[in-house]
Amino acid sequence: MKKIIAVAFLCLGTYMHVNAQDHDHNDPNHKHEEVKKETKKSKKGPITFKTLSIERTNIPFGSDETFSFPFKNTGKEPIIVSNVQTSCGCTTAKKPEAPVAPKKSSEIAVKYDTKRVGQFTKTITVTTNVGEPIVLTIKGTVLPETKAAEPKAAPSTKEM
Repeated sequence: MKKIIAVAFLCLGTYMHVNAQDHDHNDPNHKHEEVKKETKKSKKGPITFKTLSIERTNIPFGSDETFSFPFKNTGKEPIIVSNVQTSCGCTTAKKPEAPVAPKKSSEIAVKYDTKRVGQFTKTITVTTNVGEPIVLTIKGTVLPETKAAEPKAAPSTKEM
């Protein structure tokens, strides 16, 4: 029994260490920063994405945050993005309406509901007329809502 408890505390300690944040979440003037933007290009047939994953931290509560996934048609035929499917209703994605001609670029624009506080990881599956579906990923952390400081009461002007 003691061994089970010791292992449980060890796992809990490891989990807390891995998820610890060094950011000051209480500073309302602290802008979010893009932590990691993979530069690994995706070459899935004639479509090349600049990145497959974007991670941002310190996203202000309720902000209008857009994750942009630029891509280029490196093939010889127009690319038609027929569908972009998000993994959750809290995420929306916008696809190009017109076909993307050879050697031309476009993007998939993704928005996450930043009224949901905490860490998130969401996927977007892009289906085209060329090759297999491509999975894009957004990750991040939305800061808690900051309340404006309540104004101090004016001093009383009554004489005693």
